[in-house]
Order: sequence, then structure tokens, then C-alpha cells
Amino acid sequence: MNFTLSPAIKQLCPSFKMGIIQYKNIEVGDSPQMLKGRLRLFQESIYFDLESKKVTEFEGVSEWRKLFKTFGTDPSKYRPSIEALIRRIGKQTYLPSINSAVDINNFFSLQYEVPIGIYDSSNLEGPIEFTIGKKEESYEALNERNISLENKIISKDALGAFGSPYVDSNRAYVTEKTTQAVHFIYLKPSLSEEQAYKLTKSLSDMFIQIHGGAATYQVIN
Repeated sequence: MNFTLSPAIKQLCPSFKMGIIQYKNIEVGDSPQMLKGRLRLFQESIYFDLESKKVTEFEGVSEWRKLFKTFGTDPSKYRPSIEALIRRIGKQTYLPSINSAVDINNFFSLQYEVPIGIYDSSNLEGPIEFTIGKKEESYEALNERNISLENKIISKDALGAFGSPYVDSNRAYVTEKTTQAVHFIYLKPSLSEEQAYKLTKSLSDMFIQIHGGAATYQVIN
């Protein structure tokens, strides 16, 4: 599977980076207790941080809000997914355990303060491009709402758009039947290339440790 960044993204943000991990022969199931415990403790730690810190003061949230503005999206109306997660924790509405893949996704998103998406590769077709959505583009999201993709960062394949650091579509979500998947890490543009590779490898290693199978990873910029 090939991945490209559109010229439109590069023009508006030359330092834009994506971490990409492809998995094969994985086994998704109930999260091990270790992961459930770490996810819960980390959320509680964030909740207490929020007693003396605004959501927008988190470095990753601040950087991604600025990015959304750069691409023409109002971050107060369409929040980056990492901001939405932290705001939810601030209301003490902790994330429930979904499955091992989604739980790892949420854990790393909170830890590194970046949007992360994971998708079932069997539901994707052809090369994938990261680009900016057009006025006529939309999809039905995981929250069952029809989302306009205009001026939003999106990932699209031969069948159309399916992912975004705002909210994903319902086309390629990961279930316990998933055996091949792909991770998209919307890295902070401020990260060095070395830091970007280190973060991507760290997520790849932990995912394989829990799910088995094999992984290949890359950073595109």
C-alpha cells in the first residue's frame, strides 16, 4: 500500500509529518489487564492535571488547533480528536475499553497528545493520499453523523475519504475480526525526523507485543 501527502498540505505546512504502520496477521481481542490498567491510570492523571491546566495548554492540543486553523478548519467547532479525548476526561467520562487495538490507539494518542487513527486494511483499496477535503466531500462518521470534509485534513483511497484527525468514518473501523490493519499517526510538525521515527516505532513495537503478527513502519513528510 502506497501513501502520499498532497501538494496542498505541503504548501500550507511544509513540516507536516505522518507516521504510518502496517500490520499483518494480527489478533485483536479483549485488552490485557495491563493495558486496561495503564489506560485508566493515565486518564486519571490527565484529569488531575486539568485541575490546574486548561485543555488548550496541552502542547499537542495547542499545536493541532493551530494546524486546523492553517487548513481552514475552526478548531472551536471541529476539535482535533486528541482535544476531544482530553475534554471528555475533564468531565470524568473516562474512555471505556473497546478492544485491544482501539485501546492502544487511545493510550498512545493521549500519551503523545496527537490524533491517531487505526483502520482495517481489508476495507481499504488502492493507494492512500493525505489531502484537504473539498466542499462536496463528506462521510458518515463513527458518531453516526454525516460530516462535511471541507477544509479538513483527510485520508482517502480509491473509494473516497475514510479518515481524519477530526473524526473517522465508519467504513474501516477495527474489530475483533480484523487481521490486517494500518495506523496513521498525525505527528506534531514540530517533531524532528528522529523523534517522529522513534514515536512511530514505539507504537509499532507495543502493538505487535500485544497482537502478534508483523509490522512495517515509515514516516512521510
